[in-house]
Amino acid sequence: MNLKQALIENNSIRLGLNATTWQEAVKLSIDPLIESGAVLPEYYDAVIASTEEYGPYYILMPGMAMPHARPEAGVQRDSFSLVTLTEPVTFSDGKEVSVLIALAATSSQIHASVAIPQVVALLEIENAVSRLEQATTAEEVLAMIDETKDSPYLAGFDLGE
Repeated sequence: MNLKQALIENNSIRLGLNATTWQEAVKLSIDPLIESGAVLPEYYDAVIASTEEYGPYYILMPGMAMPHARPEAGVQRDSFSLVTLTEPVTFSDGKEVSVLIALAATSSQIHASVAIPQVVALLEIENAVSRLEQATTAEEVLAMIDETKDSPYLAGFDLGE
């Protein structure tokens, strides 16, 4: 699964959206995956239920979250979406998030060994969250992903490019 290809193929970059609650923000991040057929509508419900049970375990760093649920919760194919919000939303633990990269993975192995390193490589870029918040076009986001090609997190990966 290739982050850049998944975002392009699923037309799943949405920038400058508005949400007032974390639930709305998660919905905005999952909607492109539902629209593209990568996940079934119940995937959103699974993310919400999991968040309510375990807390927002998918906040990876200040300002950024990676909402996801288990593969059996309606994942049809591996995919990503990337959503930015005009104003951050506050999760139950008090953390604010304005960038959401939703993940749909068909297996735990894909999640851990393929998806996470690509997201970490993106977030490793200097000022990644603020740059994503300020992006106004999908091309800007894709160019940021291109900057990760030499990341040590991606060493030895064949991302199908």
